[in-house]
Amino acid sequence: MAKKTKTLGANLPVPQSRDDAAAALRRIGEANREVARIELKLADDVAGLKEAAESAATPLKEEAKALTEGLKLWAEANRDALTGGKVKTADLGTGKISWRLRPAKVSLRGKIEEVVERLKSLGLQRFVRVTEEVNKEAMLADRDAARAVQGVTIASEGEDFVVEPFEPSISEGV
Repeated sequence: MAKKTKTLGANLPVPQSRDDAAAALRRIGEANREVARIELKLADDVAGLKEAAESAATPLKEEAKALTEGLKLWAEANRDALTGGKVKTADLGTGKISWRLRPAKVSLRGKIEEVVERLKSLGLQRFVRVTEEVNKEAMLADRDAARAVQGVTIASEGEDFVVEPFEPSISEGV
């Protein structure tokens, strides 16, 4: 007669002995390996589908890029007629073309520290941002002092239950 398995909460199987626990670990390992095989097959299938889709899309992308460049040349040559010089969009019936100004951006060359020092030496501190932030690593290093500060809580690190099924590997050649 087979042993009864006690259940807990939502009908969970709970081992009743060390042998039951070892069998549960073995089954967890088997299930994990099967999931890994399924995921590997999925990755292979997805890679194959992606490669096929990219191959089919490449000539279409190249065609769309060439048509876009040609349309841009035509639109630039006919911009006044298309927009009346007053708007930045022209409706061609099958779609719209438009001209948009890109927002300004700042690019820094060289080391940021050197740029900051140059700005300070030129009296341009208004271009330098100073930020202050809490050093949480230092608080963890001195927990007692940090806990004394109102508004600071240092939570427990907690404890995790870890299951590590035996996973043998094939050794390399001797």
